[in-house]
Amino acid sequence: MPNPETFRLDAVTIASGRFDDIIDVRSPSEFAEDHLPGAISLPVLDDAQRAEVGTIYKQVSPFDARKLGAALVAENAARHIAGPLSDRDGAWRPLVYCWRGGQRSGALATILAQVGWRVSLIEGGYKSWRRFVVRRVQEQGFPSPVVVLDGNTGSAKTAILKQLALRGHQVIDLEGLANHRGSLFGSLGDQPSQKMFEGRLASALEALDPARPVLVEAESSRIGSVTLPKAVWSAICTAPRLELRVPVGARADYSVRDYADVLADPDRIVKIIGKLSTLHPAERIEDWRKLADQAAWRDLAEGLMRDHYDPRYAKHRARYGVRKPSSVEIADLSDLDKAARLVEDALARI
Repeated sequence: MPNPETFRLDAVTIASGRFDDIIDVRSPSEFAEDHLPGAISLPVLDDAQRAEVGTIYKQVSPFDARKLGAALVAENAARHIAGPLSDRDGAWRPLVYCWRGGQRSGALATILAQVGWRVSLIEGGYKSWRRFVVRRVQEQGFPSPVVVLDGNTGSAKTAILKQLALRGHQVIDLEGLANHRGSLFGSLGDQPSQKMFEGRLASALEALDPARPVLVEAESSRIGSVTLPKAVWSAICTAPRLELRVPVGARADYSVRDYADVLADPDRIVKIIGKLSTLHPAERIEDWRKLADQAAWRDLAEGLMRDHYDPRYAKHRARYGVRKPSSVEIADLSDLDKAARLVEDALARI
């Protein structure tokens, strides 16, 4: 019977398609906090079982803990083989990892190898992945020259970046990785943990062609609840910029379309406006609340842009001393492909 193969973590190998599945055998809570991109959770000990084994290890004896752990691992492995893995054929190639690449992953890998599958293990487990991620995003950053797409709120930066990606440009969608639009109204649901965001970002950085520039959207140092890592944030602050100059009315029209999901929940909008009460005169906050009550979304969007977002964008640029940008004039955002072509032409002149 084949034995599991152990190798040092290589992100290129991970993303190469060499493995049919990446299996995380850690407990569900460990998996929920962070895991390798694309991994599936097949825990050999659930959270309660892991705690029980740990308690016996400390309070009774290591031998009794290992004996119970072995029984639980075998039971859980049998359930995985009969359940989630029941349709895998003889050519299936899994990659298995745990916290440190030790007993938990080794136990499942040995069982899978005895079935006849070609199993691989990551040397050092999740901890080696985490070291790679930290080095990539905190120390190395972008391998490619960076160009930042700037522009005030509602300029359709994210949508235009997606169009440019379809046209063959290298793009990293930071807001997509963070699952957040980067504004008070920008939540797209649960955000990843900081560690998971950094893992997604590290994978995206590894996939870049260093010989070609990469386009990213101008961001603050935080996107919702996650923070841009040091090397990435530094590169964004110092990179050449292309500013989208779009009339405020066109930006308001676009935002009403783009934030349709938010507009479906007026109570949420009123609550968010309330959070701005310490930053604006009471009469302005009341005017915005009235516009929300009247579902006058375009007028509300334009008011927020003129009096809240645009001034803060200007302060942000001044605070971080961003480079003076090149610019492109876009009269409206009704045709995003046309807008992307205008941006593409302007990028060629940077």
